Amino acid sequence: MRALRGRRDALLGVLGVTLALGVCEAVSRAGIVRRGYLPPASEVLGRAAELAGDGAFLDGVAATLRAWALGLALACVIAVPLGLLLGSVPVVDAAVRPIVEFLRPLPSVALIPLVSLLLGSGTETEVALVTYASVWPILFNTVYGLGETDPLTKDTLRAFGFGRLSVLLRVELPGTAPFIAAGIRISAAVALILAVATEILAGFGEGLGIFIAQASLATDGTRDVLAGVVWAGTLGLAINEALVRGERRLFPWTPGRRGAGGGG
Repeated sequence: MRALRGRRDALLGVLGVTLALGVCEAVSRAGIVRRGYLPPASEVLGRAAELAGDGAFLDGVAATLRAWALGLALACVIAVPLGLLLGSVPVVDAAVRPIVEFLRPLPSVALIPLVSLLLGSGTETEVALVTYASVWPILFNTVYGLGETDPLTKDTLRAFGFGRLSVLLRVELPGTAPFIAAGIRISAAVALILAVATEILAGFGEGLGIFIAQASLATDGTRDVLAGVVWAGTLGLAINEALVRGERRLFPWTPGRRGAGGGG
């Protein structure tokens, strides 16, 4: 049943995208909106496909993905241990929480001028901003997941003489892992958005955002801008799908995964 529902949702998604593209195509072809503002969807998709054979463009995409991957990896290295510490030691959580709550609402894009001033306008700035934006979903999911672990299991291990570290490694970390994975999936989307946005605001160098920024300054560059946006959206979908599939393989015991497995 769940498999049929998944296929139905996928078909509805494809139908929705096809309908949206058809509307854009018709509006542009009919002249309701000037082609300089909204090129036909077929031309945009054709240009996006054409870019797949452009070595310089693909090098830029690779540069964006490198900054994305490095920033996300650094966020995991920072957020997971910190989340485990805050979730397992209430005194530390009480001491650090005001700082976390102060920093968390700060929009990462607003920090671009400050970070650029400190680190320059290179990859270091992009990685730093991606890391900053990606830390929060992973951190809070880790803390929340730690609070959801079975207290009876922890008490049983303590009763048999296991220490805090053993309880953390044997019970709390495995129980928190699905929450951490969900946080990483959320952060992956945030990281890609911020990587492209930072490149757009920088305006020079290499990357997918650089391509979009330079195309926006060119005469009749709207088609290239939209083609770059199509690439960014496609990358985001591909990354999310890969992470979802990874979660299903790694954590089949979670309630949602068990139901999906039984329905298949």
